[in-house]
Amino acid sequence: AAMEELPASHFLAGRAAALALGYLRYRRGSPGRGLGLRALHRAHRQDISDVGHKYHLELVLEDVLDNDSTVNCTAEVLYHLGTKSTAPDVQFTLDRELKSADEADKVFYDRIKSLDKELVAENIPDSHGNVSPEMEPVRLLAWAASGYVIWQNSTENTKFELAQVKRVKQVKRSDEPLEFDYMILLHEMVSQEIIPWQMTVLWHPGHGVEVTQESRQPKHALE
Repeated sequence: AAMEELPASHFLAGRAAALALGYLRYRRGSPGRGLGLRALHRAHRQDISDVGHKYHLELVLEDVLDNDSTVNCTAEVLYHLGTKSTAPDVQFTLDRELKSADEADKVFYDRIKSLDKELVAENIPDSHGNVSPEMEPVRLLAWAASGYVIWQNSTENTKFELAQVKRVKQVKRSDEPLEFDYMILLHEMVSQEIIPWQMTVLWHPGHGVEVTQESRQPKHALE
């Protein structure tokens, strides 16, 4: 199967890069670390007969909390032919480890654990695009968790990004993990749809993000 180079600006390269970024956020993101795409340097597309389309990407990622902190990443994305139900395969390597988020994660964890009442919030960012400092980790956790949703629901014909946390509600637990019930808005750039999505998220420092449930919601779910 021959490799075809795509211009980095090509829409198919952009879709594969958005998916790779979502997956990376899910695997490496946390309340103390948000990953953004600084640049897509190179993209190749490979047609593997009876299997699907594979993209080879060279990306530069940045830490949104520290824009000077960048890391090079190579990623492979395989979209399977035909079946809608199989999530794409994503593999990545980073040229060095990301800056530690342990301290920021622990601060957030301890703060939430010490609350008298469960955290409830809505509209992050607000209509002016602002996010308060205490809500930034809540948004970054949604970024990481939405990366899982994006990974599971992407095809070659989609390009998702998180537009807003509509609502978030902490779920009371007696054990160690924090649990949040999120209603997010995903912007699907190809159809220009804004899609409400519910996700239940477990998180504990050092254990990564776990999405135990996610489901696309009807438009009227926001009313």
